[in-house]
Amino acid sequence: MAKPKLRAMILAGGLSTRLYPLTRQVPKPLVPLAGLPNAAHLIRYLTSYGFDEIAINVHYLADMIVAALGDGSAYGARLEYLYEKELLGSAGAVKEMQAFLGGESFVVIGCDDLTDMRLDRVVAFHKEKSALATIGLVEREEVDQYGVVVTDGSGKITGFQEKPSKGTERSKLVNTGIYVFTPEIFEHIPAGTFYDFGKDLFPALQQAGAAFYGFDARGAQWHDIGTPAEYRAATSDVLTGKLRIPGFSVDGSVWIGPAAKIAPTARIDGPSVIGDRVQVGDGARIERSIIWEGARIGKGAVLRDSIVGMNYEVAPGATLENAIVANE
Repeated sequence: MAKPKLRAMILAGGLSTRLYPLTRQVPKPLVPLAGLPNAAHLIRYLTSYGFDEIAINVHYLADMIVAALGDGSAYGARLEYLYEKELLGSAGAVKEMQAFLGGESFVVIGCDDLTDMRLDRVVAFHKEKSALATIGLVEREEVDQYGVVVTDGSGKITGFQEKPSKGTERSKLVNTGIYVFTPEIFEHIPAGTFYDFGKDLFPALQQAGAAFYGFDARGAQWHDIGTPAEYRAATSDVLTGKLRIPGFSVDGSVWIGPAAKIAPTARIDGPSVIGDRVQVGDGARIERSIIWEGARIGKGAVLRDSIVGMNYEVAPGATLENAIVANE
């Protein structure tokens, strides 16, 4: 008897306004992390657990995403694209892929997630509980910028708090955007209308007393790279080895693209990323910064804790500190 194919979906339809101006040129799934689009890291993450049939919805700069990721074979997967003319929300997009996803339990993950969470353990927990839906949860000391999830002793979800004010949180566990569903979930998602996991589906499941669980992945590393601060933190964790991702290794804490050109008198302190085809001029100094593909850093420029977008030119002698610059 043939083993059922493991299927997953990467949610990639959003505009990623939180990363503007960087994402005016580059769609969210293609935001680079140490030389590869984050979506490529996610595909490798999913395939490392056997999920090699992967749907991905595209909307903003869709053709650029398809051109970059292709059919997925470069990363050991087969990709199935959903072109959304109008965004239908996270749950609505998954509903559109019911025919593709509906055979067995499946995984959904956001294109701005980066994690080393043990996906096999999340799926095993989901099946052990005969759950309709399971959310992967991690612990955060400060939770006021996250969706907080409250569970009982068995892991069943009993409540949510969206970005609670400090001191009012009922839990330190937060929603990672990593989900496991059984096909019956499609009965709870209306077709052809905007429907969101966090705002619509999850509150309805919790209020109905459905078999809706949270898997406590305390100790796992996880970042939502959709904000500049988290993007920098994720890059740092990958470069320093705190967060290990499939198919990636680095010596030291600086990653340099193969076609980058760095002047002998330039200095680069990690954790930093120097993207492919980047040019760094004489005497330039780069500290804890991320330079995207094709950028040029002028002679004597100083960059600290900054992000430079694709093909952007930093003027000679300029100083950037805690800055984000990109071509509009």
